[in-house]
Amino acid sequence: MPHHSLALLENTNSNFEDEFYKYAKSLEFKKGSSPFFADDLLHYFYIVVDGCIKTYQFDLDSHKEQTIFIYKSGDMFDVISLLDKQAHEVIYEVLEDCRVLEFPIDKVRYWLEHEPSFNKKFFPYLAAQMRHTEELATDLTLYDTKDRLVKLLVDNINETKPFRYNLLQNLSNSEIAKLLGTVRHVIERNLKQLKSDNIIETSRKNIKIKNLKKLFEKTSQMLLK
Repeated sequence: MPHHSLALLENTNSNFEDEFYKYAKSLEFKKGSSPFFADDLLHYFYIVVDGCIKTYQFDLDSHKEQTIFIYKSGDMFDVISLLDKQAHEVIYEVLEDCRVLEFPIDKVRYWLEHEPSFNKKFFPYLAAQMRHTEELATDLTLYDTKDRLVKLLVDNINETKPFRYNLLQNLSNSEIAKLLGTVRHVIERNLKQLKSDNIIETSRKNIKIKNLKKLFEKTSQMLLK
């Protein structure tokens, strides 16, 4: 199979890279599909090559949806099922046509135990996922929607925020709302206010920051509340 450029394989030895691709199965999925199920993820582990896949939870009573992660190139899932061998009840949806590599999950567990070059990449990635989940819970608890949106805009240009960096390109207002635990019309109202303050400009599925200083000032005000 053709090899792909993945940060996960940087500085790994050639023997491991050969084994990595020996067990990798390349799959492609179309936008709007939901190809991953909890029981499947007990047997397989996935790494995104390109495209976007979101994972979310949905409440049947309130019909409210909360996006947890949007996976992009180099991201891995499901790390929870990989580590605890239990089904993880979340839903997956392809946001952009994507390619993924599928691996037998037992082989990935073997690499974690026996391949130092792999686990040196995996565990910092796991820590980043845990930190992102903690920040998501904190943001939903402490900040209102307007402040969460401002924080998301700042994180979108911050290279140290792997699950939010460059996230907003091609993301609809509806998907932004699901990231922030709200609904589209609330996001659109807040974006309109930021536009009137001359902080951002918007085009179809794209937000451009016009005045970074003003955006940072809003972040500072948020932290002082």
